[in-house]
Amino acid sequence: MLHEYRDVISALKVENAHFAKIFEKHNDLDQKITDVEEGREHMEQLELEKLKKEKLKLKDEAYAMILEYKKEKGL
Repeated sequence: MLHEYRDVISALKVENAHFAKIFEKHNDLDQKITDVEEGREHMEQLELEKLKKEKLKLKDEAYAMILEYKKEKGL
């Protein structure tokens, strides 16, 4: 997720517990979605779509936090 911000993400995961939680949840959802899409796990299409929307919401929240961090730190 947001690989171009690796350094900021690393700092935020240490400095901000809420960001770390969002990041971890996003990665968990990403893995679950991949498992379903690659046939390792079964899930109804509607449930899969809900997971994808939740993952996108978490990514948007994380991205906003990254931008705020960069602004605060003058990066």
